[in-house]
Amino acid sequence: MALLVIQITCFVIILATSQTCQTPDDFVAATSPGHVMIGGLFAIHEKMLSSEEFPREPEIQKCVGFEISIFLQTLAMIHSIEMINNSTLLSGVKLGYEIYDTCTEVTMAMAATLRFLSKLNCSREIVEFKCDSSSYMPRVKAVIGAGYSEISMAVSRLLNLQLMPQVSYESTAEILSDKVRFPSFLRTVPSDFYQTKAIAHLIQESGWNWVGMITTDDDYGRLALNNFAIQAAANNVCIAFKEIFPAFLSDNTIEVRINQTLEKIIAEAQVNVIVVFLRQFHVFNLFNKAIEKNINKIWIASDNWSTATKIATIPNVKRMGKIVGFTFRRGNMSSFHSFLQNLHMFPKDKNKPLNEYIMLLSACAHAEDSDLSQCISNHSLGTLVYKTIERNFSLRNDFLWDYTEPGLVHSIQLAVFALGYAVRDLCQTRDCQNSNAFQPWELLDVLKNMTFTDGKNSFHFDANGDLNIGYDVLLWKEINDHMTITKMAEYDLQNDVFIFTSQEAKNEFKNLKKIQSRCSKECSPGQMKKITRNQHICCYECVNCPENHYTNQTDMDHCLLCNNETHWAPTRSTKCYEKEVEYLNWSDSLAILLLGLSLLGILFVLAIGIIFTRNLNTPIVKSSGGLTVCYVILLCHFLNFVSTGFFIGEPQNFTCKTRQTLFGVSFTLCITCILMKSLKILLAFSFDPKLQNFLKCLYKPVPIIFTCTGLQIVICTLWLIFAAPVVEENVSLPRVIILECEEGSIVAFGTMLGYIAILAFICFIFAFKGRKLPENYNEAKFITFGMLIYFIAWITFIPVYANTFGKYLPAVEMIIILISNYGIMCCTFFPKCYVILWKRETNTKSAFLQMIYTYSSHSAGSIAMSHASLDSNNSSIAMTIPRTDGKSAASQKSKDLQAKVFTDMIRENNPRASKTLYRKRISSI
Repeated sequence: MALLVIQITCFVIILATSQTCQTPDDFVAATSPGHVMIGGLFAIHEKMLSSEEFPREPEIQKCVGFEISIFLQTLAMIHSIEMINNSTLLSGVKLGYEIYDTCTEVTMAMAATLRFLSKLNCSREIVEFKCDSSSYMPRVKAVIGAGYSEISMAVSRLLNLQLMPQVSYESTAEILSDKVRFPSFLRTVPSDFYQTKAIAHLIQESGWNWVGMITTDDDYGRLALNNFAIQAAANNVCIAFKEIFPAFLSDNTIEVRINQTLEKIIAEAQVNVIVVFLRQFHVFNLFNKAIEKNINKIWIASDNWSTATKIATIPNVKRMGKIVGFTFRRGNMSSFHSFLQNLHMFPKDKNKPLNEYIMLLSACAHAEDSDLSQCISNHSLGTLVYKTIERNFSLRNDFLWDYTEPGLVHSIQLAVFALGYAVRDLCQTRDCQNSNAFQPWELLDVLKNMTFTDGKNSFHFDANGDLNIGYDVLLWKEINDHMTITKMAEYDLQNDVFIFTSQEAKNEFKNLKKIQSRCSKECSPGQMKKITRNQHICCYECVNCPENHYTNQTDMDHCLLCNNETHWAPTRSTKCYEKEVEYLNWSDSLAILLLGLSLLGILFVLAIGIIFTRNLNTPIVKSSGGLTVCYVILLCHFLNFVSTGFFIGEPQNFTCKTRQTLFGVSFTLCITCILMKSLKILLAFSFDPKLQNFLKCLYKPVPIIFTCTGLQIVICTLWLIFAAPVVEENVSLPRVIILECEEGSIVAFGTMLGYIAILAFICFIFAFKGRKLPENYNEAKFITFGMLIYFIAWITFIPVYANTFGKYLPAVEMIIILISNYGIMCCTFFPKCYVILWKRETNTKSAFLQMIYTYSSHSAGSIAMSHASLDSNNSSIAMTIPRTDGKSAASQKSKDLQAKVFTDMIRENNPRASKTLYRKRISSI
């Protein structure tokens, strides 16, 4: 394949003070021969001065504005190369350099790059373009620079043709990490991605969320703006305004843009923090104007100007407010300091920047150190008058040291050291005293994968060609009437944290945080931000968190929900509180009251048992069914009172099951026994033969008691087997957890209570039938009242129980049990006890017979009258009962018998009653 060879004539420029470019070497700022040549690109002058606004023919413009800080960077590169040459790192191999002044312009940098790419050892300055350039040998092996990202991008695209290593010491644009577009680019500083992330983190840590940003209209500025916008949003920081300056001072609109920006800053009174990604000459002009307008803010400085002594020495710069900056990690500066101290001994030939500095220094020999920088800048913008320099003329090295930027110097040293170690690795197997020993692309391959050192720490490039060594956080503060740049903290890229250097630094940072830069007042913990529609996310109202929600940090976007099952929170809460577990405790006043009533009931049961035992043979006890039935009923009442104790205390599965089962079975047995008593009373005093025969067939006490109670036992057993009551945590209440017994099956619970209600209703019917029995022994009437109390209590219980929840729910059931139990017990036993204790004269057999006689006589008379009225065949029936004044027992007994027999005769409409019926009545009585 034929090789396409294109010869490009190299543009050659002269130094600022020259009129004509005689040779290409006039274009070089500083040079030194060596076996391996390294190029350097530095913006030693801040701008190009054109005689015409729009040049009519191509020409290299004059460079003006000597930058002392950049001049020091060229010295740092020279010093680092001299250090390697004077060490044993490269045995017998010397590094040379060619340093060019870009004048802060891409055009000048491109011209220098063409010189770098020109063919080695060629009689003419040409650049060859081939299909395969692997054997092409340019005049330099690698390039250090440039400083500005936009220049580095342009240079890198040319150097990519030969895959020539380009190691930048300051270009931080994130796009340069793209190895597809910039495969030969490396840098000894972190990407702006990390710097913008660090700045956004610092702003967020300081409690600021409403900031402004000023940047330049170039790749570096636009990328920094985009990155910071993303990082700021991630840290809940908002950009109130974005101002963009022209990238170069040669643009005539820059002064207009500065004035517009300052007006914007004044208008945005709530913005007290401004992030500035500008070049040093932009910041210099901006601050001079801002001082005139008395603008006082917090300025966040990018690495471009955070250590610029030129800006720090602006008169009255302290009136600008606080300045916090980010710069690259510094290294050991002692060697470079010594180099500057002995700069007067350094060769000045072939070093035009050093010669220019000397001439400028000579012109400003009268100036004080504080005004020297401004004097040099003013002279470099005009015509320089050369003065003869005395042999012992001082270079004022202390002045140079004040303008040294340690982070950038260290970065330049790392770039040179990286190239030095890469050359060493290549030269171990090659004769590098021969300029053709290796190609630039071979050096690049070694450089990307090697580890090097600055004498203390080890470094290596990552996959993107970056050296992520972190940042130093700087604070500008006034010390002894001078603005001093001090290190406040370090930023750890890996862990995204700030490490403060001292307690004093922490205190200074706390003082910074006291300054507010917010669109809205900070929402305190317990509140959340409420952003109205179409409103900026940093401009909001603070609203209190509702119940069961909380915020534990400031400015939270939403309230966090507590775990409703275990925690709660009041309105405007900063945390969730653990819910208190509640149940009807033994120490609760209501529980003590109900427990006291239960114990009182037990005492009544025992007292009644004792009274009945001691009066066993009295008619009142016998008429109650005997001691056995009384004991069974009293035992049931005792168990009912005991069952209430299972409703108190922390619920357990055992107590939940026991309390309902014990109550259900015992109360059923109690009602069944009372039912039998009601049935017996009705049987004894019934004068209706048909009803009496039915009751006699029905009256089977033992089988009925066992059957009715057994059926309740079956219901409770099935309940316990298939859906037993269990302990459950009721979390429906906002602040407490109620430990309660879940009944398991409402159907089973209702069936148990319903079954008792049915038995009670039957008992009530039987008792109601016998309500007009003899007064002193009329249990039926009291049983009727007892059943009514039971029904009223349990009918009331249903809605109350359904609408009550909480720890007092068991108390409701206890109250109902106590009411029904007391009601039945009082109506059943208290009247009898009253008769036994205080009406002893009525508790005798004779009194009993007299009461029966009176009742029977009354009943017989009533029935006779009823039959007489219904018998139409008898016009009149004279019914009289013989009266006698006898007082003997035989006479009284005779009356009773006569009354009874007479009653039976009337009811059966048979005047001639048989003796058999008579005997049966006597025996039943």
